[in-house]
This record gives sequence, C-alpha cells and structure tokens, in this order.
Amino acid sequence: MLAELWEGSLANPAQRIFWLYILSSALIALIYTLYQMYRHPLSSQDKTLGQQLKAYLLHPSALLDYRYFFIGTLIKVGLVAPLIISVKTIAIWVFKGLAPYIGTPITALSYEAIAILYTLCLFVVSDFSRYILHRWMHKNKYLWQFHKVHHSAPLLNPLTFYRVHPIENLLFGLRYAISVGIMTGVFLSLFGPRINMWTVLGANGFVFIFSLLGTHLRHSHLFVTYPKWLERFFISPAMHQIHHYKGYGRYNYGGYLAIWDKLFHSWLPSKAISTKPSFGMPQQEMQKYQSVSQLLFQPFRALIRLKRTS
Repeated sequence: MLAELWEGSLANPAQRIFWLYILSSALIALIYTLYQMYRHPLSSQDKTLGQQLKAYLLHPSALLDYRYFFIGTLIKVGLVAPLIISVKTIAIWVFKGLAPYIGTPITALSYEAIAILYTLCLFVVSDFSRYILHRWMHKNKYLWQFHKVHHSAPLLNPLTFYRVHPIENLLFGLRYAISVGIMTGVFLSLFGPRINMWTVLGANGFVFIFSLLGTHLRHSHLFVTYPKWLERFFISPAMHQIHHYKGYGRYNYGGYLAIWDKLFHSWLPSKAISTKPSFGMPQQEMQKYQSVSQLLFQPFRALIRLKRTS
C-alpha cells in the first residue's frame, strides 16, 4: 500500500500530494507563520509553535481525515476508477464526429504554439467544469447530501481535500474525463497528431505552477490572502477557507480561477471577512460525520429521509 501510494501520488507530479507540492506549501506556511509571530509575538499564556502544531496534527478531525484518506483511496482505486470512461475513448468519439466537417488539419501554428494553446485550454475548461459541478453539488439537494462529507470537517488540513464521498469522486472523475476528452478530440480534429501538452515533470504546466503556489494551504488554518485585485482572477487559500465557513458555502466555488465566481456572482474576496466563523456545518449536522463509516453511509441515510419527506 505504501509503495503504491508513493508511486501513484507522492512521486507523481500529476497528483495533488506530490512531494514537491507538499514541500512548497510547507515552506510558504513556515514563512507565513514566522511573519505572523513577528507581527504578533506570543504571550506567556500562548501555546508554543510546537504545541500548536501538535494540537493541529492530532486534532480528532485530522485523525479522521488520515484514516479516511487510506480507506477512500482503496475505494477510489478499486471501485470508482473502473467505472470512469477514459479520456482517450471520449477524445476518439469527438474526433470521429468532427473530422468529416473540419477537413485538413491546421499547419500554420508551430508545435510550441499548439502545445501552449492545448495546455491552456485544458486548464481553463477543466477549471470551469470543476466550478460548474462544485456549484451543482451545493445547489442540488440530493448531490448536497454527498458533498456534505467534505464540509463536515471542523478543522482543515491538506488531507481534508480527500474527505470526499465515493459518489462525488465518481462524478468528478467523469467530469475530468469528459472535459479533457472533448478538448483533446477538438484539438486532434483541428491540428491532427501534432498536438502535445506543455508539461513540467510530466504534469500540465499550468497545474504544476499553481500547485507549487501553496495549493495545500487552501485546506489549512492559515488565512493566506492575495491582494484584492489578484483575487479577482485567482482563488487564494483564504478564499477557499471562506467557502468552508459556516454560512458561507455559497461563495468561492472556483478551483484555481476566480473568474467563474465573478461571472456567476458567487465571488467573495478575503478582505470581506472581518470576523472568521468556524468551519463546517451546524453542530447537529456535524455530529453525523464523526467516523469513517458515517462519512460513507450517512449520505445514503439522508437520501432515504429526503425521499420519505418528498
């Protein structure tokens, strides 16, 4: 299991928990923490940095995230992944459908220009589809029962990103396959076999850059903000934390780009929050998501109750 985890995630730049992304987020977190300590020195009654870190890493919510990460990974690999149609299959369908209408592939652009354009389109389309599905998971009362699993954490840590129900994993896997498959099929039709993706260590170049810029701080207790003008375009760690605040789940659905939230009126900058609420949902709801079995089965129980009352 540990070897598979290393090869499939920690050593894979295409995965969120690639070791370099973890290291870069840790360095940013350290710099941010030292700066905050410089601005607000600890009093004699405050916990030391080591005590704070220990309490954070051993919080009951964090311990649940650790357990669920391993169980959820097994379910995702063994049960969910085989159900997801491949990007290649969708790309071939799209290519076969478009090719008769497009004709001769375009040759005016260089290989480098095609690679940058293709990579950028993959990044933007994938991010937009993520926004749409994420927002739908909040707005649809049935899908919300599954997405509640992710919002049940009273404390955020990097592995909270993986506190996701298998049904949601399935939907986001299909979203990825469809969005990337369609774009690949379109580019194959336009440019033929000349398409290639700009990669860094094998990962989409744009995803790699954004992942280096503190991606794991989105699920953390460190309220790292961007200047307001920059938050109009990119989701800061603080903006995603706002999305996890009680009563603020209708804001900041975006993944990397904030332009979708601006466009569809769900954008809220970090400076708009003066008093920070707690993370999660109402306490009576939070109590239903205290174990791995509850995270897996509570959504189905909630669906049954919805059906009985509808």
